[in-house]
Parts: sequence; C-alpha cells; structure tokens
Amino acid sequence: MSSRLSLPVLDQVVQSIVACERCERLRAYCKGIGETKRRAYLDQTYWAKPVPGFGDPRARILILGLAPGAHGANRTGRPFTGDGSGDFMYPVLHAMGLASKPTATHRDDGLKLKHSYIASVVRCAPPGDKPTPQEIRNCSPHLTAEIAALKRVKVVVCLGKIAFDGYLAHLVNTGELASKRGFGFGHGAEYVLPGGVHLITSYHPSLRNTLTGKLNAAMFSKIFIRARELARLD
Repeated sequence: MSSRLSLPVLDQVVQSIVACERCERLRAYCKGIGETKRRAYLDQTYWAKPVPGFGDPRARILILGLAPGAHGANRTGRPFTGDGSGDFMYPVLHAMGLASKPTATHRDDGLKLKHSYIASVVRCAPPGDKPTPQEIRNCSPHLTAEIAALKRVKVVVCLGKIAFDGYLAHLVNTGELASKRGFGFGHGAEYVLPGGVHLITSYHPSLRNTLTGKLNAAMFSKIFIRARELARLD
C-alpha cells in the first residue's frame, strides 16, 4: 500500500483510539486527573483522553512504550510529551536523526518524527503506572491496527518489559508467533521475528531508571544506533 493510501487508514486508527471507552477504571482515572490537575499545570486543559501514537507514517522504526504519564501525555495528548521520560528520550532521537528537535512540550510544538513512530501498549494513564492484564488485552486491538497501518516497519524498539510482553502478545494473537517461549527481556536484547522484523529491547526511560543511572544517554543512544543499522537508515 502506498503512503498516500495508508495515511487515511492511520487517521482512522487514531480516531478510534481517541474515542475508546473500553476500560472504565482507566477512563475515570484519566478524567479525574484532568479535573484536579497538578499545581504547575492548573492553567492548562488536560487532554484526558486515550493517547494515540504519532510519527512518520512511513516509519521503519516503531518505538513502543508502556502508557501515557498522568501529567505527561494524559495532559498533552502526545506520547512522551511534557514529562521526564520525554525530556530524556527526545534529545537522543534528535541526535539520531529521528526527531526534528530535542524537546517535546505540547502537541503543537512543531516536533516531527522521521523514519520513526511512537506508540504504547496501553493508551490511557494507569494508576501507579500499572495497567491490569485485562486492560492491556482491551487495548491490544489498537496496537494491532496501528502496526497494520505502518507498512514499512523493520525494527520494533520496546521500552520496558510491559511493552515487550505486550508486543509479544500481539505477535501471538496475530499468529506471527506460536508462543512467547525463547524470548527474554533485557537491555539491548535482539530478536529476528518471522517476516524479518527485528525486535530490540531497552530499559524504559522513566525517571526511576534515568535518575538512578540504570539507564543513561549512552546506553539509550546505542539502542537507536543499532535500530538505524537494522532499519538500513545508514
């Protein structure tokens, strides 16, 4: 399918995600956060809806996270935008030629992705950053639809174990894998999937990982240097 044909399909996927009301607990939590707000953002209108992926519809690299942050993407409406994880990630993506700028503050800040697309396995901010297994399953059709619309993806980078497990579940559900057996999570682990797509795993760029030194910029940069190589962008 050409990029001109895939754009409307991706737009339909985005609209379906934003309108989703499948998880009562998550929708109530996100709306409640949007009403009470954080003191620093009292003058802002929170997005407070499910957060779709964003990026280049011709992406060769899919970056897959866990879920929106309560006062990050749940506020701004765009993945990894307006929070500490994004403050860590986007400078690296910019240095790798995958993002037009090193900062992400709000949906209309002019940031564009090149060769990459960012999504998550859960589209609503979960309490304590811990979605239930059923909530992950409820959200899985959105990921399946997005991946189906991204025809050129050659590399999937999973940020954290929940994203990794969610992506493997997608592969099993779609029949691309018989089981998850033989797949283990670890920073920098690589797998070649049926059909030739490469899977790379990374620690999540959460503040609990970056502030403790479990994940640093050099480690994270190596993940995307490798992703570029496998996607044949160099």
